[in-house]
Amino acid sequence: MKKNDWILGGAVAGAAVLLLLFQFLRGAGKAETVAVTVDGELYGTYALSEDQTVDINGTNRLVIRHGSAWMEWADCPDQICVNHSAVSREGESIICLPNKVVAAVRGSEETGVDAAVQ
Repeated sequence: MKKNDWILGGAVAGAAVLLLLFQFLRGAGKAETVAVTVDGELYGTYALSEDQTVDINGTNRLVIRHGSAWMEWADCPDQICVNHSAVSREGESIICLPNKVVAAVRGSEETGVDAAVQ
């Protein structure tokens, strides 16, 4: 490999580390609730501080324990949402595409405007 190849590889690796660090620090807000939407409509908002099991239209089962939430069961064929790791930080989400279910962790404070376009 040439010197420029090593420089390019180092730059790409450095950019990846910076993006991961930004992603990690961005979601540092205090997570308080999980908002569940079905087909774009709010199904319910549940406190992460309260241990509970939520049946979502008979198609999915969301479990909230010890400040984390995970999809325990789904009737979809691919089971990607069930195999997803637990979410507990603001901005994380679990998505079940076949059933159009989204469980998103929200924090206590509103983040406001993401961007402005002129």
